[in-house]
Amino acid sequence: MKKAKWTSLLTAAMLSLGLAACSNDSEEVKEASATEAVEQADVQESQTEHGVTITEKDVTFTDSRGQEVTIEKNPQRVVSVFNSYLDIWMASGGEVVGTIEPSGDKPVPGTENAEIVGTLGAVSLEKVLSLEPDVVIVNGNSAHHMELVPSFEQNGIKVVALDFVYKEDYFKLARIFTALTGREDLYETNVTQVNADIEKIIADSPTDKNYKVLLIMASGKSITARGTDSYVGEMLKDLHTTNIADVSNNLLSETSFSMEKIIEEDPDFIFVQTTGSDLDVVYDKLKQDVESNPAWASLKAVQNDRYIFLPKDLYMYKANQRYAEAYEGLAQHLYGEQ
Repeated sequence: MKKAKWTSLLTAAMLSLGLAACSNDSEEVKEASATEAVEQADVQESQTEHGVTITEKDVTFTDSRGQEVTIEKNPQRVVSVFNSYLDIWMASGGEVVGTIEPSGDKPVPGTENAEIVGTLGAVSLEKVLSLEPDVVIVNGNSAHHMELVPSFEQNGIKVVALDFVYKEDYFKLARIFTALTGREDLYETNVTQVNADIEKIIADSPTDKNYKVLLIMASGKSITARGTDSYVGEMLKDLHTTNIADVSNNLLSETSFSMEKIIEEDPDFIFVQTTGSDLDVVYDKLKQDVESNPAWASLKAVQNDRYIFLPKDLYMYKANQRYAEAYEGLAQHLYGEQ
């Protein structure tokens, strides 16, 4: 009887140990599954739009140098040294502690109390550093700005350095900025809706007119032409026009302006972007270099009152969240009410 009793007790103990081992194995499997689920969730929480990768904590993009940059969300101290980007940042729900001198033609609301750190072409490194910013926003197409970037980075400051020529550049900047501020509502308003409005304007524009256009950039110092590889040039191309600078064999470009080629092509529309604070000087330059030519008055665009000066706030400065308005303005000039 004693032997049988000890045998039963031993069997019970072994069963108990076996169950405990199984229980431990089960718990380890559960923990491993939970860890894997968390890791999968982390992967799923990241999203990429317009070349910008967004996670719960930070935002990653490739800048104008081709370098990958990661910035933590919700930076507290931001300096912008380019007013077109400042406009996008403020419209994305951001705030700034420093800016350059505002443009008299297009001031950015909400920046009145920011410290002035210089001008567009003369940013003070010392003043920027004195503000101890987390992030500095620069124009990636400015040699002066890009010369300052290494100094910013050596001081532990993150830098947003991007170009802006085409509307996709705007979408990328707005995606970065709204992700940093956490304002998805403003992304929907300023990017998703704006893009949808632009696509509708393009879709509603006739494709059979085949209008030829000349796009002029006029300043008090020079008169040049712009092709489709420019801010307004892209809009005109999207609206189904042919830019005569694109077929001019470089006779019409940022460095040359051939009246002979213009007369030969005889564009249906002439659009003028003006730059500079003194428009009277710009108009005088146009009269001297262009309008004084006797053949100018014979052009179809001039005879049909299609020689059009574009407003600076939409077509010289970047339209940004008013991009659809800029497209609509050109579409109305070209095709009237849609």
